Amino acid sequence: MKLPGIWLRHEVVVEPYLGTGPSGPQYGPAAPLRAWVEEKTRLVRAPDGDEVTSSATFYTRLGPSIPPKSRVRLPSGRRTAVITTLHHDGGGLPTPDHLEVQLA
Repeated sequence: MKLPGIWLRHEVVVEPYLGTGPSGPQYGPAAPLRAWVEEKTRLVRAPDGDEVTSSATFYTRLGPSIPPKSRVRLPSGRRTAVITTLHHDGGGLPTPDHLEVQLA
């Protein structure tokens, strides 16, 4: 089951992190994405296992690849970076499958 469109009230702009090149970090083209944004501070676990503070989270439908370190522009205009993403799949249950993206 997909995340209902009515919940996707916001638009974020994501520049996916591609890796490090000779001149520093490399990013893919900016792409708008419909999402639900929650600007709330909480403690999350980064991919390396460290606990870090997340200042915002957004939820979107499954599909886009949003790796850690990707750049994100929130509806407020604030720019931030992805800490980690969590893939939520109901395993066939009638719950909305979605991607949770924790932001610095």
